[in-house]
Amino acid sequence: MDNEKDKYELALAEKKKILQECQEKKELKSCMDCEALFECEIRKTYVLAVYESMNKGQSGGFEF
Repeated sequence: MDNEKDKYELALAEKKKILQECQEKKELKSCMDCEALFECEIRKTYVLAVYESMNKGQSGGFEF
């Protein structure tokens, strides 16, 4: 199970790095200030990586 955890955590860390680099390039502190917020593929892949790291690849949704 640790290998799975590592896989999802590593993927999340990589997507977070890419997202932060984009924010720095655009001189933004948050994606909320970006005009491409809802169309941004970088943000979409980051959000997906967050969900995958939370459920470790198991199917199903999250209730908030």
